[in-house]
Amino acid sequence: MQRRQLMALAAASAATAAAPAWAQAWPSRPIRLIVPFAPGGTTDIIARVVAEPLGRVLGRPVVVDNKGGAGGAIGAQELARAAPDGYTLGMGTASTTAANPAINKKVGYDPVADFAPIVNIAATPNVLAVNPAVPAKDYAAFVALIKREPGKYSYASPGTGSIGHLQMELFKSLAGLFITHIPYRGAGPALNDVVAGQVPIIFDNVPSALPFIQGGKLAPIVVASSARLKELPATPTFAEVGLEQVNRMAYYGILAPKGTPAAIVEQINAAMLKVLGEPVVKKRIEDTGSIVIGNSPQAFAQQIRDELAVYQRVVARQKLSI
Repeated sequence: MQRRQLMALAAASAATAAAPAWAQAWPSRPIRLIVPFAPGGTTDIIARVVAEPLGRVLGRPVVVDNKGGAGGAIGAQELARAAPDGYTLGMGTASTTAANPAINKKVGYDPVADFAPIVNIAATPNVLAVNPAVPAKDYAAFVALIKREPGKYSYASPGTGSIGHLQMELFKSLAGLFITHIPYRGAGPALNDVVAGQVPIIFDNVPSALPFIQGGKLAPIVVASSARLKELPATPTFAEVGLEQVNRMAYYGILAPKGTPAAIVEQINAAMLKVLGEPVVKKRIEDTGSIVIGNSPQAFAQQIRDELAVYQRVVARQKLSI
């Protein structure tokens, strides 16, 4: 009997030692939040707005780690390969979970199967803007200029397969325009070059482009939004210029690697909803031109599936490829 008891105790001890780290007190160390784009873009801005208060609610620091490149694919790949223990999270965007995988069959991850969606933080409109040196400051003049000199102008995007790339290509195909694509490693570098006049045009998220527009360093032409923005009341939507198909807002959420325990996913979701309920955080997000969402893991997962399907149809219809 004594021998059997000792064997049982040994087995119990072994099981405890082999138990996954998440089964113990989580979190017990800092959490890394991968931003799959360079600093300065909307994804980076929103990640940094929520990182500190999220860490405060969870009781451990949340450290932002920028891993830009390949339209967000490098950072997304790193997240997909990370240990599913709750200590590595990532920002999931319309670029990394829909646009890039739709156009790039070798993106290196499955946006539906390789992640555990946690929460959609915010949605943002996009804006087509130009350097002030471009001799066109409204939509009609812009289209006339490009058609008059096809091939002369180029546009910057946060990267091949980014939402800025695919939405611009959709716009070009519908409007019958020829503008050369110049991809960057994120919205920050792309914006810097457009502001500096190295590239004349950009299709970017409102939060990262808005400070330059308000500072007179970019001129807005048209926005992808369901209605005119209070920050840009004189700028029409794509629906107003007859291209409602281009009116798709970007989203910014938090993902974990596939296999992350449901209890951790739910804990982060609850913490994030608490953070988004804080008036200061809500205002900081809304001041960028974004709309606070804050939904369930299930709702965010469905949104990702729906958005991916939309851009897969766009790629097929417009015959787009890397």
